[in-house]
Formats: sequence, structure tokens, C-alpha cells
Amino acid sequence: MNPLVNTRRVAALAAAVTLGLGGLAGCAKEDTGGTTEGGVTLVKAGALTTCTHLPYAPFQAKDDTGKVVGFDVALVDLVAKKLGVTQEIIDTPFEGIKSGSDLNAGKCDIAAAGMTITDERKVVLDFSDPYFDATQALAVLTGSSVKTLEELAGKRVGVQGGTTGEAYINAQVAEKSLDIEVVSYKDLAAQQQALATNQVEAAVNDLPVWNEYIKTNPGKVVVATGFDTGEQYGFAVKKGNAELLKAVNESLAAARTDGTYDQIYATWIGAKPAA
Repeated sequence: MNPLVNTRRVAALAAAVTLGLGGLAGCAKEDTGGTTEGGVTLVKAGALTTCTHLPYAPFQAKDDTGKVVGFDVALVDLVAKKLGVTQEIIDTPFEGIKSGSDLNAGKCDIAAAGMTITDERKVVLDFSDPYFDATQALAVLTGSSVKTLEELAGKRVGVQGGTTGEAYINAQVAEKSLDIEVVSYKDLAAQQQALATNQVEAAVNDLPVWNEYIKTNPGKVVVATGFDTGEQYGFAVKKGNAELLKAVNESLAAARTDGTYDQIYATWIGAKPAA
């Protein structure tokens, strides 16, 4: 066989294979996002992708069928409806949410995770108008006589890592020189399990979260006291995403005006506090 002819045949075959693979790559092109009629650019066409951190009932948690539901979910559904798309939810660590890294990486369009608006977080996130007034609460096992942080001297108190509750308790311990061991847990479920199994004497998190836990686990835990920290929750978008932020705020305003917000509040939180 002529070696030159053989070499040419091999080269031609390689070129054909390369062209074929290129065609397949074109067919398998990834979804690069889409733009809604309102001019809002989304990371995935036809969907409003939400980053959250589960579980955090009643704001977001899986129901018996595995579907993610809750107060935040219902409100973001309103935004998705306004944009003419459906909401898709991604469960991701809270650190990536509050740092803005998930939004910056194009992992999601919006963050909805029962997240308190803080000046520190505003540096890396653009927040919506506040949609929920939150307070912190100290939970203890039923039968405990503890009513204040001071009564927990020499004891362990559980917090959820990366939250304003953790920051508040650490600040109180430092400011008042309290002899309290603050134990940080990666998520709400781990924190609640630690309290239920007496690994910690008490635990601090948002009041609605404890109310939900008490409702679903009657007789185990009670709220000893609350801390009015003046916190408010907000949804977050990537810095500079003005069009999506506008759509979120307009959806929240419309829901408050037409009564939808009150209906969602009653479903997931309960009776609204007096104004």
C-alpha cells in the first residue's frame, strides 16, 4: 500500500469525525438563558431560578411529596407569573447565597432564603423592598425554666451558622461577658435536632421558624423569650440587575394592594400582628 495515500485517507477520516463531533456539539448547545417580555434577562429560558437553603419552614421546605413550598416560594411565584415564566428552585448552602457568589456565577436569578437585609449584605447583593418583619427567639425544651440569656451561664446555646441570629448571640455574649458556649450548626434541621436531643440547653433563630417547629412537633419545645432586633427580610438579586429588582418590587407592591400578600401570610405564617 502506498504510505502517502494511506496518510491522506487517515487525515480525511479525522476531518470527517471532527466535523461530525462539531455538529453534535451544536445540537447539544447549553441553555444560555432568555429574556422575558419585560426585558428581564434570566439564566434559564422560561424559568425564574431561585436559590434557597432548605429546610427553613415556614419560608421554604419540602412537603410530603418532596415539593418545595412556603411563604417565600409563594411570593416568588408571583414574580415568576408577572414575568410569564415558572419558578425553579435550587437548594444551595446559605454562604453562597448571602455572599452573592451564587448569583454572580449565574446559578440563579434571585435569592429567597428568609434572608435579613443588612448593610454588610447590601455590599454584594441588591435587595428588594422588605417583605417580612422578623424577630429572633430563644427556644428551650418544654419544662425548662430558662427565660433569659443570663440564665444560660455555663451552658451551650445552638445557632444556625451564617445567620443574623448567630451574629446577635455572639454580640450579646461578648457585650455582657456571658459564660455561654455558642454552638454553630450548618442548617436549621441540625440546630433543631440538637435542641430536641438536649445537645444544647437552648437555641436561637427567627420566631416564625420556632412557631412552625412547635406546630409540627407539639410538646417538645417552647419559646422562652424573644429579641426584637428590628430585622426585615428581603429577596436578593445580582448587583446591578435593576430590571429584575423592579419586577420583584412591583410584584410585592401589587400583592400588598390586592390582598394576595395577606392571604399568603395567613397560609404560611398565621394571623398578622396588629399594625
